[in-house]
Amino acid sequence: MQTITYHGEATAKEIIDFMVAQRNENQREILMKFFKTGPSDYGHGDDFLGLKVPETREVVKAFAADISLDEVQKLLASRWHEVRLAGLLAMVAKFGKLATKRLENDENAIKKRDEILTTYLTYADRANNWDLVDLSAPKILGHWLLLPTHLGDKQQVMDDLATSDNLWRQRMSIVSTWKTTQQGDPSWCLRYAEFHLQHPHDLMHKAVGWMLREMGKRISMDLLRDFLRQHIHEMPRTTLRYAIEKMDERERKEWMGKG
Repeated sequence: MQTITYHGEATAKEIIDFMVAQRNENQREILMKFFKTGPSDYGHGDDFLGLKVPETREVVKAFAADISLDEVQKLLASRWHEVRLAGLLAMVAKFGKLATKRLENDENAIKKRDEILTTYLTYADRANNWDLVDLSAPKILGHWLLLPTHLGDKQQVMDDLATSDNLWRQRMSIVSTWKTTQQGDPSWCLRYAEFHLQHPHDLMHKAVGWMLREMGKRISMDLLRDFLRQHIHEMPRTTLRYAIEKMDERERKEWMGKG
């Protein structure tokens, strides 16, 4: 990618035009296969430019530091996967600046964080692949769970995502708990791991197992073991495999033998 130098507030059109100009056909084909965009796959219909995530991050760093939410929405409406990612990463950056310790209880910051969260939820369907969800949900939705808000019942917001008929909204409800787990609160992870435990999609099996693994590693392996003992006979094998990855080999074999 060419060196990016930009001064001032960019528009969505300028960002999109720049990213389209960086299109890489060889990388595009690789990404289209990797993210399962075939006719019957979960990513069907998604279209790629062929930019790697670090390249998209560079675009966001150069262009989108002060981009307005109105312009972000235009990025999220794009047909291009990487452009939608740029919009999501711009929101992550904006949210992070408003969530510093100094601004946690600042009324203006609370209002702006709530506006970002509302926009994120409104356009959640545009985060229509696992990388788009995983790179945004913990740092926007998960971080919001830890902060003051004027939007009302946080659990209701999460439950609405969990009970949605949209796979990506469902994934948001579990993957966002990565952030709350990092801050020492296992309750969100345990709630939505249990809720999604019998989900039919393999992507959710992996996500639930991943979040359980992180909860065990960061908070309490005994808490993870308690969850496994309670749910071992209803847990998909993939979920179990992911959940126990940080255990020693002997214990992993024991759990797999019980599942």
